[in-house]
Amino acid sequence: MKNIILTAILLFAVSGGVHAQTVYTIDSGDELRITVFDEESLSGDFSVGADGSVTLPLIGTVTLRDLTPQAAQQTIANALADGYLRHPVVSIDVLHFRPVYIIGEINEPGEYGYASGMNVLNAVALGGGYTYRADQDDIIIMRGRDDNRVEIQANEQSIVLPGDIIHITERYF
Repeated sequence: MKNIILTAILLFAVSGGVHAQTVYTIDSGDELRITVFDEESLSGDFSVGADGSVTLPLIGTVTLRDLTPQAAQQTIANALADGYLRHPVVSIDVLHFRPVYIIGEINEPGEYGYASGMNVLNAVALGGGYTYRADQDDIIIMRGRDDNRVEIQANEQSIVLPGDIIHITERYF
């Protein structure tokens, strides 16, 4: 019985880690529309800076890096409620996601705009398709920033997130 419980806990932990890697979080390069209801002067379009923050009226610099849009809404609302507004209601819409990058054995490697629901095959199509040397069974997605980047083995149906680097490797024969 003890082994079954331990196995269930391990499976839950492993599946939780995989889920965490497929959740969109805000990072530099994203453009956000932040709306504070009934406060037009506090609302607007903001670019997330290189440090992962935005500068907002009244509250100044707020770090949003690695937050989901829902968590960022709450962070901003809490900052506004701390001495500025009684019951702020904040909404965040992503206007433009940071780009994805495709490298390796692709006809047109480079930077491409992210589209919601994008998978590796969509990204390959944007890059002009595979070269004749491409190993379509050996695709790697590099996710995260330089300080915490992870490599994920992928296939054509794997989900791509904003900021991902998709590496199409070369086959040897």
